[in-house]
Amino acid sequence: QVQLKESGGGLVQAGGSLRLSCAASGTFLSINSMNWYRQAPGKQRELVARLPSGGDPLYADSVKGRFTISRDNAENTVYLQMNSLKPEDTAVYYCDMVAYSGSYYVNYWGQGTQVTVSS
Repeated sequence: QVQLKESGGGLVQAGGSLRLSCAASGTFLSINSMNWYRQAPGKQRELVARLPSGGDPLYADSVKGRFTISRDNAENTVYLQMNSLKPEDTAVYYCDMVAYSGSYYVNYWGQGTQVTVSS
């Protein structure tokens, strides 16, 4: 059973910073990528940042220069450092991991953590 446990969300004023963490546990062979998505009320879930194993990070245009995705390979943990936060960053943030099960790749999702940015 693979689980992703997120932490670090909360309420912050515009211009502030938050750091989200997502730790993966359970049994899987290898990680293809670890990613962050977000979903604001009434909107579709969107990719915020992607970090392929051994590859370069990819960011949504709306967060480039403000957010940084990183990973601790030893701990199977991915982080999202969010700086210069804006009210439009308010959303539930979800961690996603694409991992190889031995037969195929599987998407695993965290439960989500709320980020609220006040103006």
